[in-house]
This record gives sequence, C-alpha cells and structure tokens, in this order.
Amino acid sequence: MEKTLKQQPINLVKVVLFGPESTGKTTLSGQLARHYHTVWAPEYAREYLQDKWNNERKTCEQKDLIPIAEGQMRLENQLAKKADKLLICDTDLLETKVYSEEYYGGFVDPLLDEAAIGNSYDIYFLTYIDTPWEADDLRDRPEQRLEMFNAFENALKKYNRPYVLLKGDKETRLKKAVGVIDKLIAEKENLYSYSDTLIDLDMHFLHQNTPDFPIE
Repeated sequence: MEKTLKQQPINLVKVVLFGPESTGKTTLSGQLARHYHTVWAPEYAREYLQDKWNNERKTCEQKDLIPIAEGQMRLENQLAKKADKLLICDTDLLETKVYSEEYYGGFVDPLLDEAAIGNSYDIYFLTYIDTPWEADDLRDRPEQRLEMFNAFENALKKYNRPYVLLKGDKETRLKKAVGVIDKLIAEKENLYSYSDTLIDLDMHFLHQNTPDFPIE
C-alpha cells in the first residue's frame, strides 16, 4: 500500500462518520470529541475543494482524489498521536472511494482502492438523510440523497465493515453513538492516551470548531 495512504499503527478506538453530504457528520464529530475529551480528524476535502473553488471556480475533478486522500490520511495520522483512547474521523478513504465511483463512472484509482479497503476502523456510524439539506459552494445532488446513501451503505456491506445506522435529532444520534463507543473502549486494553491534561485538547477544539458545530 502507498505509504502516504496508510494508517500508522496506534492502539486507539477509531470511529468513522460515514454518509452523504449534509447529514450531520461534522456536528456529531465535534459532539463526540468533546464528550470523550479527545480530538477529531476533519474532512480534508472540504478545505482542499473550497480553496480550489475560491481560486479557480472549479469543483472536484478526478485528478484531485489522490491529493485529497493523502491529505486525509496525513490529518488522521497526525491527530491520532494527540487522541485520548478514541479518534473520531469525519470521513475515511472508503468514503472517497464511493464518491469516485459515483461521480466518475465507477473509476477508482488503484492506489485509492487498495488503501480504502486496507485501512481499518472499529466502527462506522452511517448517518441517515433525515437532516435538512444545507447548500454551499461544494455540495450538489440534493435530489439524489437517497441514491448516495444507498451507495454508502452498500460499500459498508460489500467490504464487511461494522456499522451502526444513526437517525433522528442530534441528541438521539449522540446518545446512540456514545453507547456503542463506550462498549468498544471497555473491550480494548492499553489504549493510547496523549495527555492527562486538557490544555492541548482545548487548543485543538478552538482551532477546529465553532460553538454550534455546523452541520457537515
């Protein structure tokens, strides 16, 4: 596997927020990180593609997918070293693979394909489309939300990923996710912990989040 697309080994519980656009993944990522006093890896594609749009007035192209994947894994590997037993991932390479297949006629770069299948996580939280659609410069296909949701769920089933479907309001989703994560943490021994203080974590939250955790 290409080194830049590979997870670095570390004994953490790793969870992925997985699903279509505007389904609350970033909101829940922030909530979970605060609940467990840990860090979360944001979606690198958002910053990358927003810069592309601002500078070139262009949306995502096929050639962007490997740089996006590399940026995502760089973030995940860096933040894993600052996590406390648990790392929340706003996305993963399997999600990038699904987008590639759906937007580019089934095409997936072989490097992305290998990494998406080879990297592993303890649980995926599949976010349902019962949240309001919030348009921005990057989001599209609001009329195809169910089609995209089905593509994400089919990928989880195809690659035998452990997943839990999250529906309902923010509080309902958070409660269900916390119940699942608590069990995963209890089952693992000698989990990595970055620090017993919250100073670095607070600085991380200040950098990543706004008070209301806008819906992703």
